[in-house]
Amino acid sequence: QVQLVESGGGLVQAGGSLRLSCVASGRILRSYAMGWFRQTPGKEREFVAGISWSGASTDYADSVKGRFTFSRDNNKNTVYLQMNSLKPEDTAVYYCALNATHLGPLCYADEYGYWGQGTQVTVSS
Repeated sequence: QVQLVESGGGLVQAGGSLRLSCVASGRILRSYAMGWFRQTPGKEREFVAGISWSGASTDYADSVKGRFTFSRDNNKNTVYLQMNSLKPEDTAVYYCALNATHLGPLCYADEYGYWGQGTQVTVSS
C-alpha cells in the first residue's frame, strides 16, 4: 500500500504564495511519477502539474504556467508545489497523486492509482 499526505494549504490573499508538500510512504520504488490536481465543488478534478521520477521533466496546466513550480526530493519521498502570484480562481482542494509504475510526467487523473486526502487552498480577492 502507498500513503500520500499533503500539507501546506491555507488562506492567502491574491498575489500571495503558498507551498504545498506531499509525503509518500509505504510500498514505493524509487522511480514513480507524481502529480498535483485540484477540484472545486461541482467540477471535475483538474490537472495542475506533473513531474517525472527524477524531477528532470515537469508539465503544467496552462492556467498555472509561470506561477507554479513542481519539485521533488526523492531522498525524502516528498514533492513540493510552490504556488506564487495566487489568484482567487486557484481556490480549490489540492490533491497529490502517484503512479508507481510510470516514470512520468503524467497529466490525466486516471493514470494515477494513489491519491492523498487533499488540502484546501483559499485565495481571497
